[in-house]
Amino acid sequence: MPILTMGMNHKTAPVELREKMAFSGSTLEEGLDRLLSFSHLQEVVILSTCNRTEIYAAVENLKEGRFDLAGFISREKSLTEEDLAAHFYVFQGREAVEHLFRVACGLDSLVVGETQILGQVKEAYLAAAKSQAVGKTLHNLFNQALRVGKRAHSETSISDNAVSVSYAAVELAKKIFDNLEGRKVLIVGAGKMGELTARHLVSFGVV
Repeated sequence: MPILTMGMNHKTAPVELREKMAFSGSTLEEGLDRLLSFSHLQEVVILSTCNRTEIYAAVENLKEGRFDLAGFISREKSLTEEDLAAHFYVFQGREAVEHLFRVACGLDSLVVGETQILGQVKEAYLAAAKSQAVGKTLHNLFNQALRVGKRAHSETSISDNAVSVSYAAVELAKKIFDNLEGRKVLIVGAGKMGELTARHLVSFGVV
């Protein structure tokens, strides 16, 4: 069954749009259910992180599947055709597979080689499986992507110097202020990135 991917990331969309596109918790479950209501979308996975939102679908017809995905995103997030054309990319077939593999390996991340995305890909797949949105096609695709990602990090040096964006920010602050121990820091924002940043700051002695 053909595979189709539609999404946006830190390269194509500003942070305001990335925040608007986010799916989590109940909105993720509801989004998966609504995607499956489209006649040309047979299987779906939503990968939603701080820096990207991508929908992977196994479709009966690529043209009609692309139309269904665009319609879902437009209605779900109140986006115009101009928004989709300016900030979203579409991959199909082999290109969709290669894109997911690049994502899982950390090659498409803001910090190349970071490992957090591999866990996020797994979480996206498990959430879709729990909602019974995954069949044979996407099951095979995502399990293969996870294997590729693990091999990339264990058999190459891609992640030797890789860090998360939050850790990079804390490292930069440490360089600017020389020592963070005993300092008070205000984190603007919430979610997993803010939580991870707070943990890194505490490890450097921030109170």
